[in-house]
Amino acid sequence: MRNTGIDNLPEIRTYVSRTLCQRNDFEEGVFQVTEKILTKCGKLCGMFFCLHGPRSVKLTAVWETESNSIIFYGSTGEKFQKTMLANEPLMAGC
Repeated sequence: MRNTGIDNLPEIRTYVSRTLCQRNDFEEGVFQVTEKILTKCGKLCGMFFCLHGPRSVKLTAVWETESNSIIFYGSTGEKFQKTMLANEPLMAGC
């Protein structure tokens, strides 16, 4: 498990994209990353990120607001990393 000083949503986006690309030897910024806000009973509970790589490869990450962590998944759904965020990120740009 890793710890990081990320404290806003743009930094989360950058960190997720960079981590997914580095894990799979993809060039950063080349592939599209989509995101979806996750809610529970109408309240924000996280964000789902999906990097759309070559040959229809999809790599994902979920930021869970309750545990304040980001969990990364490979193309076959295996969890490969969990990062705890030291601070609660500001949600500007959400």
